[in-house]
Amino acid sequence: MLALDLTCEARDELFKRALRVIASVSRSVCAVKFNHQIVLPLGLHDRVIALVREAHEHEIPVIMDAKINDIGHTNEFIASQYFTAGFDAVIANPFAGFEDGLEPVFRIAKAQQKGVLLLVHMSHSGASEGYGQIVLDDKGERKNQFEVFAHRAVQWGADGAIVGATFPETIAKAHLILGDSVPIYSPGVGVQGGSLSRALAAGAKYAIVGRSIYESDDPAKSAESLRRSAVSSD
Repeated sequence: MLALDLTCEARDELFKRALRVIASVSRSVCAVKFNHQIVLPLGLHDRVIALVREAHEHEIPVIMDAKINDIGHTNEFIASQYFTAGFDAVIANPFAGFEDGLEPVFRIAKAQQKGVLLLVHMSHSGASEGYGQIVLDDKGERKNQFEVFAHRAVQWGADGAIVGATFPETIAKAHLILGDSVPIYSPGVGVQGGSLSRALAAGAKYAIVGRSIYESDDPAKSAESLRRSAVSSD
């Protein structure tokens, strides 16, 4: 799965480059994830919609890495804007809680046949400071924060869980909780140091790769090589 986190000072060049990358890797990726690097400079209701349509023309679903994490009223507005723009799913942060937090996001996603992925554990080196801290769960038992979030992903009916590929042991522990009901999406493969084979072996269903693809001399070749590696690791 491609993380389209391109950055470029020139707005027109950013748009054109994003179009080229989507088209070039379309046969090798199962989805494209957008982040703020694309949405903020291009504008949600302008060229981002064109990029979403480009992906859909290649029959590729598009996920918005919004990390939704606010009060319910705001969260609902954020999700509705991305869904209206054509995004097929959004990523949300379970730190917001469910009641008057992420409940509206799940509600409108279900009504519009869209998806919600929960951020169970991030991929950067400092992620364990929050997602790996020891907390008390609803029963008063000591658990890692990501384990509590994994349970919530199951309870809330999430369509996926984000767990960084840079923490394969965390993926394995989360997978024990999530089982086959909530697939794991693992970012951080490649430049961040995450191993594709180790993430998949630990229980990840999808690997999310960005710079190792779009910063390579041949994005299409790099994407296809990663796809073949994933298939062979399955």
